[in-house]
Amino acid sequence: MEDTKKDKAGSKLSVERVYQKKTPLEHILLRPDTYIGSVEPVTQQMWVFDEDVGMNQREITYVPGLYKIFDEILVNAADNKQRDKNMTAIKVTIDPESNTITIWNNGKGIPVVEHKDEKMYVPALIFGHLLTSSNYDDDEKKVTGGRNGYGAKLCNIFSTKFTVETACKEYRHSFKQTWQNNMTKTSDPKIKFFDGDDFTCVTFQPDLSKFKMEKLDKDIVALLTRRAYDVAGSCKGVKVSLNGKKLPVSLS
Repeated sequence: MEDTKKDKAGSKLSVERVYQKKTPLEHILLRPDTYIGSVEPVTQQMWVFDEDVGMNQREITYVPGLYKIFDEILVNAADNKQRDKNMTAIKVTIDPESNTITIWNNGKGIPVVEHKDEKMYVPALIFGHLLTSSNYDDDEKKVTGGRNGYGAKLCNIFSTKFTVETACKEYRHSFKQTWQNNMTKTSDPKIKFFDGDDFTCVTFQPDLSKFKMEKLDKDIVALLTRRAYDVAGSCKGVKVSLNGKKLPVSLS
């Protein structure tokens, strides 16, 4: 016999209240732990990098989900080295005052071309539409971090503002598009003729309300900084800078 579900006042819930169908985006926002981990603050011992003392292990309070969306973008940038051996730089900017994070790399840009099946530019497909990925071909050898078709879109969904800029010498065009309000609003992409070096830049403002935070505090900044050092020490041939300062860890 099926249990009768009731609301907090004890009234029986309607069938429509009990059984609901959500869009994928609604489901991600409603059940974030399934996709990005906990959005509740946790306190534990972690290795971090503090400006005044350097690398150290201490007790911090941070939100795993926020760390995850930052890492999605950073790992994407590092993975680009696997696609382009000529990539030499990753630039990370963390600005707590404006609640803005930027991650730039000079590896091969995303093809600035319209996808014939989906009738939209490839960068828009990758960053602004769920369950799209370049990692669905199981016959292709994979050495990169992502494969499930969510990736950077999770960062978009958990941000109040998310901007992608990329340029591709092969297609001789640059692309820029901005999404807002948890990927629910977007501007038209700006496409321009381009004749410079390839790059990709993601700038986002995390939706702090989704992480029960008021600002990017000292603990989360120290943790994200340590993660930038991780990449600097593991991405061979790539110089990583943070807030304009080259990190003194790199593999040649």
